[in-house]
Amino acid sequence: MPKMFMKVVAVVLIVAFSSLGSGQAIAGPVPSKTSVDQSIASRDADLQSVRNVIASEEVASALQAQGFTTEEVNSRLAALSDQDLRSLTQNLEQIQAAGLTRQEWAWIAIGALAVLVLVLVLD
Repeated sequence: MPKMFMKVVAVVLIVAFSSLGSGQAIAGPVPSKTSVDQSIASRDADLQSVRNVIASEEVASALQAQGFTTEEVNSRLAALSDQDLRSLTQNLEQIQAAGLTRQEWAWIAIGALAVLVLVLVLD
């Protein structure tokens, strides 16, 4: 009975580990260049969106902890190309100021589960 249990546990762990990375292979289309008709108003709106995020306490303190002043950040934002600024604006929700990603939490949970199974099997 314990050998059969070990085989089942091994199969479950293999399936769990192999399915974690599969979500990264799915990607949506990403334009390689911005549209030709992007206006100055659009760039200003993008700059304002990024500045609103940078103005939050959490992001501002993280930037200051890295040694960036507000003036430095603003000058670097102004130096971004239209394409880079658009890309940054579109991906603001994906940027993390701190903490673990869902995938990192999933790896921790699987590791904890594997340790629990080993403790139960070895007892």
